[in-house]
Amino acid sequence: MYAPGHVGELTQIIDPVLVDAVIEETAVREQRLRLLPARVVVYFVLALAFFERSSDQAVWGKLTAGLGRTALAQPCASSLSSARRRLGVAPLRTAYIHACGQTP
Repeated sequence: MYAPGHVGELTQIIDPVLVDAVIEETAVREQRLRLLPARVVVYFVLALAFFERSSDQAVWGKLTAGLGRTALAQPCASSLSSARRRLGVAPLRTAYIHACGQTP
């Protein structure tokens, strides 16, 4: 459902290959099929930074608006919060370091 490069316009700015690499590097890849895969949660957390005054559900709506009529579940606030907690800060920190051209 969320193919690499198909989660909003952020994928045009933050390369999905980089996101997948930092997910593997930080060992936060999900162990089972989830409604909110780690890759999607990374983009969701990045979108939260852009829309800091919006609710989680509003940001989710903005992030997935470009997917058209694809049948998407609307996760509740607690699901989004749990997904963020599962992800942790390591992938975002590592992505920032790589994007800045630094070595971890």
